[in-house]
Amino acid sequence: MNLAKDFKRFIKNSMRKEKEKELKNYIEELKTKKMELIDKNAKFLSIERYRSSLNNGQMIVREKLSKGKTCGSATIICPITSDNSTILVVQPRVFTETSVGISFPAGYVEEGEDYKVAALRELQEETGYTSNNLIEVASYYQDDGISGAFNKGFIAFDCQKVSEQNLDESEFIRYFECSIDELFELYEKGYILDGGTQLVIEKAKEYFKREKEVYV
Repeated sequence: MNLAKDFKRFIKNSMRKEKEKELKNYIEELKTKKMELIDKNAKFLSIERYRSSLNNGQMIVREKLSKGKTCGSATIICPITSDNSTILVVQPRVFTETSVGISFPAGYVEEGEDYKVAALRELQEETGYTSNNLIEVASYYQDDGISGAFNKGFIAFDCQKVSEQNLDESEFIRYFECSIDELFELYEKGYILDGGTQLVIEKAKEYFKREKEVYV
């Protein structure tokens, strides 16, 4: 299989019906049934106000958003399995229109943690897969108007299943394996609305076009 051509080629074949049904079942399972405000005082998010003096003599006031004990920097991983499939995760995203998100595996970088180490940790925690071949393809600020959180996106090649998921008590994640063609069909159909995942998909396309990698 020429993976570069898979990423470049426009989707011609329809998604396997059983795969789309599987994904829809996950979405239905994880939808929000009811939501109520329980506390206006955030436990995870915190906001600080800063006054900054600019070189032009002007003064501005800005608010900084922090997440937990860190700024909230994160990793996003595009997994490519040993048989050239990819893996998405499905989980509650209660403030979105559908209340469920479909994305690549991703997660926060712990204080002092290397981004690649964080990427492999999050990949295994969310899916049970790991990789020995991680390539960085994207880097960007989440929202540089209110935060210093910096994200990095990776392609994880030759992923293999090594364990079960290892989720936090409050995490409910289903992982979904599909072909590269099916990934793009889901993207085109609007299933994948996570901005980080969309960016990593586009950067992965650029990577394969540039490197002309071939995986058999």
